[in-house]
Amino acid sequence: MTIAVPHEYTILVPITDLGMAGRLIQVASALMPVHEGAARGKVITLGVVEIPEELAFSEGAVPARMHRQLLGRLRRRESPRIELRTLVRVHRQVWQGIVEAAQEERVDLILLGWSGRADTPHAVLGTTIDEAVRNAPCDIAITKGLSLSAAKRILVPIRGGPHAALAFRLATGLADHVDGTVTALRIELPDAGEAEYARDAEEFAAVVATAPRPERVREVVVSASDVVEAICKEGEGHQVVIMGATAAPLDAGSASNEPYALFGPIADTLAHRLDRGMVIVKTKLHGTVTHEEWARLFPVPIGRGEPRPDEISAIVDKWFAENTFDSRESERIDELVRLKRQQGLTISLGLPALNEEETLGSIITAVKTELCDRHPLLDEIVLIDSRSTDRTREIAERLGIPVWVHQDILPQYGAYVGKGEALWKSLHVLKGDLIAWIDTDIKNIHPRFVYGLIGPLLKDRRIKFVKGFYKRPIRGPGGLQATGGGRVTELMARPLFNLFFPELSGIIQPLSGEQAGRREVLEQLPFFTGYGIETGLLIDLLEQFGLQAIGQVDLKRRVHRNQTLVSLSTMSFTILQVAMKRLEQHQRLQFFGEVSRSMKLIQHERDRFHVEVKALGDTERPPIATLPEYRASRQ
Repeated sequence: MTIAVPHEYTILVPITDLGMAGRLIQVASALMPVHEGAARGKVITLGVVEIPEELAFSEGAVPARMHRQLLGRLRRRESPRIELRTLVRVHRQVWQGIVEAAQEERVDLILLGWSGRADTPHAVLGTTIDEAVRNAPCDIAITKGLSLSAAKRILVPIRGGPHAALAFRLATGLADHVDGTVTALRIELPDAGEAEYARDAEEFAAVVATAPRPERVREVVVSASDVVEAICKEGEGHQVVIMGATAAPLDAGSASNEPYALFGPIADTLAHRLDRGMVIVKTKLHGTVTHEEWARLFPVPIGRGEPRPDEISAIVDKWFAENTFDSRESERIDELVRLKRQQGLTISLGLPALNEEETLGSIITAVKTELCDRHPLLDEIVLIDSRSTDRTREIAERLGIPVWVHQDILPQYGAYVGKGEALWKSLHVLKGDLIAWIDTDIKNIHPRFVYGLIGPLLKDRRIKFVKGFYKRPIRGPGGLQATGGGRVTELMARPLFNLFFPELSGIIQPLSGEQAGRREVLEQLPFFTGYGIETGLLIDLLEQFGLQAIGQVDLKRRVHRNQTLVSLSTMSFTILQVAMKRLEQHQRLQFFGEVSRSMKLIQHERDRFHVEVKALGDTERPPIATLPEYRASRQ
């Protein structure tokens, strides 16, 4: 009998007690399968914020951030072949978060620590563990009192079957890690028939034959009518007992053979009785979770197709709590560099600019010094200029930054005016796997405007795209006022999203120019060439990749040049055009006539008003991955 081991074995370690966290991570690393002579795989530490029914999921945003910060401190000096990641989920019950994360991350094994006491009278091991075991979409292991410093003598009772095979594989892996030995125990029941005896012996031999290092394994066969007593007696000479689930009766004379809810009567009894390290395992035997089962387990239907109107509020609240980050979570830049190298990624920063000589130099200097020279987080910083008439390009060149004029990139496809056009064309010249863009009119630049965007992409692979948000002061009669910026967002974009794209209603600043994403996603999206770029990207990301692919991060405070009301009016007009186009394409609204592409602007000169008609409208660029020139450049 052999056990297939995936190339990147993944162990999920839910942390319900910080006092047990360090030990559990060590145990998870020790249980990692050996591939090509070394342990290889991924350990995910999971924190679950439990939100009572009477509260909205969004109340979990601050606790979720605290969980991420606490779990981040658990990182250790790990093997270069074992990746350690952290996830935080928000749910009504902890076990729901465990099961959901295991399903989403395609986990091979859940490793849960148990204190030795049940938290409720009717629970076997406790409500969280009981429900996690019953609903786990993968193999699961419960450990009690296991310490790697006292795990050299390991006992594995074996009666055959997949649970025993998993237990034996974990035991031999642990023995290799601690330079210990494994005792494979077979218990013969006195009243077993000849056929049963032969079958048990054959299954025992098949499991033991899978040992990667047979010299570490000792076989012991005992005859006993009481299985629990036999294991306890043999366990006295061992430090750890690892066993699989079984539905066998407690003793040979027991007439009851009803199925048990968790690991079976033998394992459940031993879990409470043994006073030494113990691991109980259960293999996932049935197929993938059905749509009906998933709906029963998780009433909030994230990722289950089109939600009903009455479900959207809970979906957005849960997303807001789980996917809203703080730039301070990513301020350990050396940790981001480690994650980048571990994942084999490259990172580019694109700076779209048009006449930004006043602020560009300070932006390049601050970011380059911290994120290129001091910490090699960014592989390149590139200016994407839109034919500035001031010293913008000269400043970038003097500071050693490559300069591209967006009108000169892919000239065979023409060129349009607008920031969205610059971003679309920048995908062709930027080389990174992760791409970040920040505006170049920021007056209070800080490296967090970049590393804050990059952090969630490196730490959570579920997230494909990150938007920045911040406090936006505005210059008024008395000087700079703390709030009041973001007028188009508050007066137009937010009501628009709430009305027609309510799943995006939790995004704090949908029009923010600070954003980052994975190339594999960005290259599949169409880009609007002007002011509609941010709106179009968010709507298309939601449609193609789902809400969970989007994250947002607090970048604290941003001071920049405020635009005139007329400019904001034209911006709003263009954004509305993009939204209406998507509404009609998605058949959410039907317009009986062509949408206007010109806007009448009311101009005031001295003592008179006049009307100025201005043609407005973004062109929609196709996904850049559809261009043969782009595909050739990426090969």
